[in-house]
Amino acid sequence: MAPIDPHSYTDSTHPLTTHIALTFYFDFPSSTIFSSTLISLPAPYSGPFTLDTRSLSITSVLDPTTRNPLPFTLATATDPILGQSITITLSNQSQVLILSKTTPSSSALQWLSPPQTFNKAFPFVYTQCQSIHARSIFPCQDTPAARIMYTAKLNVPRYLSAVMAAKHVERRDPVAGESLGACEDPVWCEEGRVVEEFVMEQPVPPYLFAFAVGELGFREVGPRTRVYAEAVPGVLDAASREFAGTEEMIRVGERLFGPYEWERFDLLVLPPSFPYGGMENPRMVFLTPTVIKGDATGAQVVAHELAHSWTGNLITNKTNDHFWLNEGFTTYAERRIVEAVQGEDRTALNIGIGWRGLVEEMERFKDNMEFTKLKTNQEGVDPDNVYSQVPYEKGFQFLWRIERQIGRPAFDVFLKKYIATFKFQSIDTDMFIEFLKANVTGIEDQIDLKLWVEGTGIPPDAMEPVSNIYSKIVSLANEFKLGRMPKEDEVADWHGQEWELYLENLPKSVEASQVSALDARYRLSESKDYEVKVAFLQLAISSRCRDYYNEVEKTLKEVGRMKYLRPLYTALVQGTGKEEENIFAKRVFSEACDCYHPIARGVVEAILAKYS
Repeated sequence: MAPIDPHSYTDSTHPLTTHIALTFYFDFPSSTIFSSTLISLPAPYSGPFTLDTRSLSITSVLDPTTRNPLPFTLATATDPILGQSITITLSNQSQVLILSKTTPSSSALQWLSPPQTFNKAFPFVYTQCQSIHARSIFPCQDTPAARIMYTAKLNVPRYLSAVMAAKHVERRDPVAGESLGACEDPVWCEEGRVVEEFVMEQPVPPYLFAFAVGELGFREVGPRTRVYAEAVPGVLDAASREFAGTEEMIRVGERLFGPYEWERFDLLVLPPSFPYGGMENPRMVFLTPTVIKGDATGAQVVAHELAHSWTGNLITNKTNDHFWLNEGFTTYAERRIVEAVQGEDRTALNIGIGWRGLVEEMERFKDNMEFTKLKTNQEGVDPDNVYSQVPYEKGFQFLWRIERQIGRPAFDVFLKKYIATFKFQSIDTDMFIEFLKANVTGIEDQIDLKLWVEGTGIPPDAMEPVSNIYSKIVSLANEFKLGRMPKEDEVADWHGQEWELYLENLPKSVEASQVSALDARYRLSESKDYEVKVAFLQLAISSRCRDYYNEVEKTLKEVGRMKYLRPLYTALVQGTGKEEENIFAKRVFSEACDCYHPIARGVVEAILAKYS
């Protein structure tokens, strides 16, 4: 076997899937999806054909033309990271039909009972497939090296609706025979069911497969954009206000990076358990409700997911070892969009917060510096456990360094050519470096490309942002160390990002009395902006200021975004003399974990296991 990806059983000697036709029957009482997966190959093929699965129950494997069973073997051992391989023996077939069902441990899916939703009336289910979780919904070559087009028929209760990261074809009554064996026709066509049909006509990596089913409403916010969320007027109205400037950002993106290739740019605000800030699913970006801040700064997360429409979705890292090609480019592109729409000062704050995050990741990985490289080796490593700001911020710094070397106009020309050359392809770091050297003469003599890509730590020619507002905030944070708190007139026009940057630059441990005094004046523990609130609570934990542990508990129980869970749980249990905090953290997790997405649950379990 010759794997093409350390996180997949996909064999380089096997053909890559070109198209998948999916039928899903959603059974909410048992939290199960019954499915048929019709895989198409580029040509008839004979021999073994291996797919990824995890936590799936495989019912049968058939030749779709004759309906005859095909021989297959499911690996006896389940790898904790990769799951189980299924190897099918094909004899001059170009298609294979697999019938399966999900299980309660399918890691891509979160099933929410009615009490876990905003309206508390109906159930809800949604997916998160990045990095390697599509295989827990349907068998596939779950590697970004294998780009697929697909169709999907979702059979759901009539009182719910479905959205997908694909083009909506129609909502209609079920038709006998169309389930391809996912379930019996009487079940598929029973009263009170409806089929939502979708098509994805562009080849995408499997991690961009996404759907949500629930009681959904929407608001129009632009010619190409609707905001979807649970049908709660308050949530929909707040989201449509926060993201009112989306069309302007799309136009800026097109001016900078070329045509927007995905037709629609819709947004779905998910329940608070969604584990990421945003997920760049094409045509339908998934967002956490914590980005709705009331001051339009949440639009920066939308700018990041929009930028993925070019870097990540159009051009994709071939494996997670090259994740910086997705995230470093997208962070650079996001900041160019933010600069055009919100100005240079706002961008400098964004870069400054990113710089602090990068410095902190160096501390986090000090015992395993492999993960401070851009080009990593993740063999035997769960990508969710080493997910960090390094590919984002070090990747950004690398591209910013190239821009400074050759000038922005030349870099913009290079960027557009790069996107046009590799669109709808999956590439690796070496391909990018060769393209860079071929198109920017002598760049390897001006920048140490090998150090940037393969070296550990932060290269000496990386740079903090230069701006008056950034310098002022950092100097105020330095003065706090000397006992001086910022005056009210100094912070009168601060928003969440200014406070976040200030808190990130404070020493990690100060006197508990200083923490209380800062909060007494500025009420940071009560901030509606979770970036500010969590940064403050981290400071409170590291200063052993136990007055705030109730607020820490409340926060850990009301949101499931890993950006907040990871630092708060880590701050509680990392270090010596933390027995009391350890007990507290484990209790809170035991009470909150049912509300976390399986990915987030796994990450917190790893943190607690590491420091217990």
